[in-house]
Parts: sequence; C-alpha cells; structure tokens
Amino acid sequence: MKLFATATDTQLISVFQKGDNQALEVLVHRHKDAIFSAILYMVKDTHLAEDLFQETFIKIIDTLRGNRYNEEGKFINWAMRVAHNLCVDHFRKVKYMFNVGSDEKDVFETIGNVGDYADTKLIQGQSHHKLRRMLDFLPEEQREIIVLRHFADMSFKEIAYITNTSINTALGRMRYALLNLRRMMVEKEIVL
Repeated sequence: MKLFATATDTQLISVFQKGDNQALEVLVHRHKDAIFSAILYMVKDTHLAEDLFQETFIKIIDTLRGNRYNEEGKFINWAMRVAHNLCVDHFRKVKYMFNVGSDEKDVFETIGNVGDYADTKLIQGQSHHKLRRMLDFLPEEQREIIVLRHFADMSFKEIAYITNTSINTALGRMRYALLNLRRMMVEKEIVL
C-alpha cells in the first residue's frame, strides 16, 4: 500500500486495470471522504448516501474494468460527476427535491474558530442552524452550487464539470445564491 501512496490517480487506475486491486483501494481511500460528503449533503440521509456511495464506486469499478474510462481531466472530477448523476437519477425516480439537511454537519465556518465557552458554542450552533434552514429555501441549482463549493470544497471549474454547465453559469448561480441568502437575512432579520 505504501508503494502506491505517492502514485497519481492515473497511475493507480492503470495498475488497477492490469489486475492489482490494491491500487483501487488506495484510489478509493484517497477520494472517499470528498465523494461521500458531497453525496450526503445532496441527499441528507446517511443510509441513502451510503447506498449511493456504493453505487458510485460500483459504477466506477465497472467502467475502469471495462476500460471505458477516458482520461479527460482529474479522476476526482469524473468520480464526483458519477456520484452527482446517481443522486440526480435517484431524485428523478422518487420525484423528490433535495435539501441540505438541517441536522447534518456544519455547512460553513461562518463564525470562524471560537473558544470552548459554552455560550459561544451555543450561539455558533444557532447561527449554523439558521444558515442551513435558509439553504432549504434556495432553488435547487443554487443550493447545489453552495453544497459543492462549501461542502466538497470544489473549484468552480470542477463544479462546472460535475454539473455539466459552464464556469460562468456556476459562478452566476453562486452569485444568485449569495444574493438570495442576503435577501432572506434582511427580510427575516437574521443575524449570524
């Protein structure tokens, strides 16, 4: 396993396609947190996220084994797109609009680092709860951009690739999402 630790994703894919499953294990371990987090924030259900995460890697493994993977960019971008498409397919099946969960891990570090004082942590928790509630009211496309940018820490170029849009569209959606969040804060007199 240490042998593969410094290998690039492309090298790991090549070694896996030649039959070494340990290379796949390193590849999965390297990207599992980002992919699972993105799925979880899209579906807001841990069990469903686990199922979609497994489906994502089954699809990835099948594609790699079938030598159908085309190196068009970074592996992680392609893997995130596979995950994103599976989430969209799931929601199409159940005709459910996804929301960012109000009981999930913190969305943004909006307040920054705070001390261990109980009152400060209480205020921080309340602020994050308010922010997550506001995200629920954003249009799906705007919420998706915020989730990918702030949950999965992706660049706008990566987001554009995953959502199959242009970078300008991704930037525009982020701009409108932030404007809508500000408007909601003013209308509801919310202070974070």
